[in-house]
Amino acid sequence: MIPWSDIDTIMFDMDGTLLDLHFDNYFWQTLVPEIYSQTHGIPPQEAYTLVMEKNTAMRGKLEWYCLDYWTDELQINITELKHRITDKISIRPNVEALLKDLHEHDKQVLLITNAHPFSLDIKMQHTGIADYFHARISSHTLKRAKEHHGFWAMLNEITPFDPERTILFDDSLPVLRQAQREGIKHLYAIKQPDSQRPDLAAEEFTQIDDFGAVLPSILATKVQ
Repeated sequence: MIPWSDIDTIMFDMDGTLLDLHFDNYFWQTLVPEIYSQTHGIPPQEAYTLVMEKNTAMRGKLEWYCLDYWTDELQINITELKHRITDKISIRPNVEALLKDLHEHDKQVLLITNAHPFSLDIKMQHTGIADYFHARISSHTLKRAKEHHGFWAMLNEITPFDPERTILFDDSLPVLRQAQREGIKHLYAIKQPDSQRPDLAAEEFTQIDDFGAVLPSILATKVQ
């Protein structure tokens, strides 16, 4: 049970937490290799292998999340491709219900994402949930990914929060572990970030499947 009465600030990751990660997995693992194959005139399997190798080499770095970097590296228009498949952008179960409930309980609600600002904007426009957040921050603004040492301290300088009274929902274990090292007390992982893929293995963090199960209003009623 989430101790909502002990929490003032709620931080949400975007892709895989608020939104179905299927969009991003399809984009990078299917569409991008397909367009890379067509653009550079190489067989589809070779294109897939090359894109995945480049992807793996940059994982964990801020560039991994940067659309400008991948446009230059792959020589294809990544931002234009994103617009092609906006129909695949979808909100995970009961996200909007939780966001509405948090506002009614006068909580500070933040969207903290590694996504490039363009990706953040296009997804907020498509889903219509932007106004639920007091701030929407891309790690590109801080020039440091969320899983990197010092990110959360830097974030606290521009958007103050009490780590002891803050909760973070994120589908990335490296991000959750770094947040823990920097003192954020309440940490929750996501059980199934991609609706088209199996659940993630449970590690040291409690997993959330459906946000409808942790609404402050519902839990308050159960306590009574």
